[in-house]
Amino acid sequence: MKTTLRTDITVKDICEWFVYNELEWKWLFGLAWKLTIQPEYQRNYIYADWKKDVAVIESILKGYPLWLIYFNKVWDDKFEVLDGQQRITSFGRYVTGKFAVKIDWMEQYFSWLAEDLQDKILKTPLLIYECEWEESEIKERFKTINIAWVPLNEQELLNAVYSWPFVTKAKEEFSNSQNANVMKWWAYISWVVNRQDFLHTALDRVSKGEIWNYMSKHRYDDNITELKTYFTTVIDRISGVFSDVESEMKWLERWRLYETYHKKSYDPKKVSEKVHELYADPYVKSRKWVFEYILGDCVDSKLLDVRVFDDATKKSVYAQQTKEANEKWVSNCPLCAIWHESNNKKIWSIWEMDADHVSAWSKGWATDIKNCQMLCKSHNRAKWNR
Repeated sequence: MKTTLRTDITVKDICEWFVYNELEWKWLFGLAWKLTIQPEYQRNYIYADWKKDVAVIESILKGYPLWLIYFNKVWDDKFEVLDGQQRITSFGRYVTGKFAVKIDWMEQYFSWLAEDLQDKILKTPLLIYECEWEESEIKERFKTINIAWVPLNEQELLNAVYSWPFVTKAKEEFSNSQNANVMKWWAYISWVVNRQDFLHTALDRVSKGEIWNYMSKHRYDDNITELKTYFTTVIDRISGVFSDVESEMKWLERWRLYETYHKKSYDPKKVSEKVHELYADPYVKSRKWVFEYILGDCVDSKLLDVRVFDDATKKSVYAQQTKEANEKWVSNCPLCAIWHESNNKKIWSIWEMDADHVSAWSKGWATDIKNCQMLCKSHNRAKWNR
């Protein structure tokens, strides 16, 4: 392993023939095509949320250091970015007019800057370690790397360790925001494409949690048929059964539901009607479980978390119990009337009572007026599920 510190390369040098492709999985180039900014083992560009992009440019203008950057020398006069891709891509994108930075209270693209500010950016020297490392050394570096501001997540590390044809193909499909399928996936999954969320989930499910072993086994494969087929099958099954795309679907345990219910047949029209019915039901407190409730033939009512009685139900039951208690000259709390000598004739106010399930909700009984009784707060707290 050979390492040489270089201070002769500036922002201007890196930006010479800088190429940035919006399809994130494509390689990026700079330094007059001598530098591959995003080799296979690098993660996708993730600073394009404007905030971190802008922070890089502001750091340069304020004279702050951009931390060490590592290049790996591939062969004579050809390099790959080992560490520093995000920072390099940020200032390359700015210099080539991809975004603006607020300077003196005004958003300014690079070409709009005063000449002295342009020179300050372009002439900024970079602190670069030029390394001559073997592949195993590169990937070991990636297993411990922690880039400023945004640490590598698990899947980015995995992509670095197993950067072979399989990873390239997988990133083209699952880490490319311009893939037409991504918009469909976003309707059902709340994840970030360029942080490898889709890819990580697909790999986790197809490998049954053994991602490292799966990627090691398939690293030299030039197709991702198994991975893609499983992922798209699950998503297609969800969209085929549920024609209504609801926000709560993003939090479904879709893989478990697929494995549990994929052999059953459903009528999408009837499913849609049931979804609308349950969404309109004020007793349903947890909408995210509506879908599993329907898939399970509407049997497990506990999924809906219909546990809290509404005010109208409590007032109605209180009025009926109190009427009957006055007629019988006993307490309107059924348990006081039976067990509590000092309160067996006491009429409690509605504010001194709580609504209770006659038959326990935890055992599958419904939250409706037929299963509601009003108990004094002491007895309600003391009551165990029967």
